[in-house]
Amino acid sequence: MRGSSLRKRTLGFVALGAAASILLSACGGGGSNGGDSASDAAFDQGSTEVVNASDQTGGTLRYAISSDFDSTDPGDTYYGFSWNFTRYYARTLLAFTPAPAQESTELTTDMAAGMPEPNEDFTEWTIKIQEGLKYEDGSEITAQDIKYAIARSNYNGGELPNGPRYFEAHLDQEPFNVYEVDDPLETFTAVETPDDYTLVFHLKDPFSEFPYVLTQPQTAPVPVEADRGALYKEKVLSSGPYKFEGNYEPGVQLNLVRNEHWDAETDPIRPALPDEVTVQIGIDQDEIDQRLVNGDLDVDLSGVGVGPAMKSSLLTDEDAQANLDNPYSGALRYVNIHTPVIEDVACRQAIMYAADRDSLHRAWGGETGGDIATNLLPPTIQGSNPESDLYPSDDDKGDLAAAEAKLEECGEAEGFSTTIAVRDGRPNDIATAESLQESLKRVGIEVDIQTFPAEDFFAQYAGSQDYVRENNIGLSVSGWIPDWATGYGFASKITDGDAIQATGNYNTSELDDPEINALWDEALATEDPDERASIYEQIDTLVMEQAAILPVVFDRALFYRSDELTNVYYTSSYAMYDFMALGVDRG
Repeated sequence: MRGSSLRKRTLGFVALGAAASILLSACGGGGSNGGDSASDAAFDQGSTEVVNASDQTGGTLRYAISSDFDSTDPGDTYYGFSWNFTRYYARTLLAFTPAPAQESTELTTDMAAGMPEPNEDFTEWTIKIQEGLKYEDGSEITAQDIKYAIARSNYNGGELPNGPRYFEAHLDQEPFNVYEVDDPLETFTAVETPDDYTLVFHLKDPFSEFPYVLTQPQTAPVPVEADRGALYKEKVLSSGPYKFEGNYEPGVQLNLVRNEHWDAETDPIRPALPDEVTVQIGIDQDEIDQRLVNGDLDVDLSGVGVGPAMKSSLLTDEDAQANLDNPYSGALRYVNIHTPVIEDVACRQAIMYAADRDSLHRAWGGETGGDIATNLLPPTIQGSNPESDLYPSDDDKGDLAAAEAKLEECGEAEGFSTTIAVRDGRPNDIATAESLQESLKRVGIEVDIQTFPAEDFFAQYAGSQDYVRENNIGLSVSGWIPDWATGYGFASKITDGDAIQATGNYNTSELDDPEINALWDEALATEDPDERASIYEQIDTLVMEQAAILPVVFDRALFYRSDELTNVYYTSSYAMYDFMALGVDRG
């Protein structure tokens, strides 16, 4: 039958027991995924193996970050590090396999009792959760709580602006606002809960990749009576192994302690080794890097690696090589070209031609920072064609003659002025903006660099339609990792016109091209993954033709792992270390 054969081709699921055995071998020492001690580790070993494997519990795992969470509310976040971190206190229906590198892109269960079952045309999905799961207060987690969590994160009248809108886009549901109806569970008909442990999702159209959406923190349960809207982030009701100690203090700190009602036997994802997890917020990046190397800090929460100054120092320090990992992240670092501000496609193409890609590459760290990107989809995504280059130039220095011709074509022969928005506390982003500023000056395009708080970058600034137009923001520096490892999981939310939002907008270029939109719709209805990959390649080319995104690098980050950090490995599913696996051994 069509349904069963498609499941075999497209859904790379791992059974609960298999995922658990992977984690146990990683944490017990000497498993198939490596398990070398810190003293035996080598350069980049954590990219593909578990380093310093241990099942030792106790101690405090210390994080710091230069900016802040976009939100600690699992239903209101879209930063990769936030998705990784919220798993300490927010369990999801499904999860990615806890294993190094590409194996981590395979699906497994979390709260679910088994994998979701589709109907014949992939418009209905049924999933059951484990019985007896509990919150930090000892009350039982129910299917209705998960249903409400999905409702509040997608139908909230703008109260929670940051998260993705996959459920809203695909569920067969009329819009409503959970905070304005008498009974949000009754109003939310697209998800049925025939009993306390079963959810049935009704979709508008076939969507064979829907199980990947069930990994997202929006499926972390929230009882109706616990919801406080935008204030819920201050103290989230925990379903995971840790709970908030006091309130989250934006810009200052977040501390987690053990949740005694969490049952390790039900959880294949989290070994929960530390007794406490602490986060210091608003620490300068150079200070974070120095404290990592000095042993006064365990993990940089941002998950993007050390900053440029420490990177240069570490790469020339022979004694530090065994503590460094330099993985390909699967991320694209890029510059949005905002189409409502720079409306003429020829003007946008002038920017593409004038960009000095060699300089941009060096701004991102050169060879250890990644590979020059000339297309949209990372090489790890089926449908990517890294050989595609619509704006070539000698030595990647830019084609100034072609750029000037395009400026003349769009009626701006003398150039024009615009603003580029950058997240504060992101040295590589700032260096990228400075490089592009110098490149574009060569053809008369003057760029003013403005930095904004990272935690509000998309909600209030570069992702706010009104702010972008009122402040002439024609460019913004960004980065993107796949929500899951397909063309749709990577690029739909940054290039599909249906993804554009008034605030909290991640299609930051506001690309709304009818041909591209139609291809996204076609991909959703296409069963064969090879055919879908062909559609994704077409979308890649069209996005480049529209000059809505200037690719910079397919990212490599440089991570420092101390000898005291245990169970360290790089997970492709979050493009950073797997926070859930980490422990500390200060002996």
